[in-house]
Amino acid sequence: MPINFNLKDTFDEMLASAKQSAGEGGKEAKGVAKQFLQNRKERLQLLAELRLAGDLPDEKFMSRLEDEKLILEAELKAMAVISKSTAQNTAQSVINIFQSAVIKALPEVLRTTT
Repeated sequence: MPINFNLKDTFDEMLASAKQSAGEGGKEAKGVAKQFLQNRKERLQLLAELRLAGDLPDEKFMSRLEDEKLILEAELKAMAVISKSTAQNTAQSVINIFQSAVIKALPEVLRTTT
């Protein structure tokens, strides 16, 4: 069974979400998110591969995604052109897209309800 997960397409969706979620600071937020994704690409790829292979339980996957969200949120806050709540919402939106893409690609047997 082939796994339907494309990191590049997922990153593109994540960047679009960052721009949209940040409102007026969208252009800057997209730039921060792009740098974040470039810096974290190998880690996110590994997280996806481990989860899709069934080698990373859902609870640990979710915990790792929360860590990534907090890192992105801190980077967005440092940008200082968007509010704390906008940074939180933007980071959540970006990570939700990654999570959804991985879950969608998961074989049915590995899916849990989260």
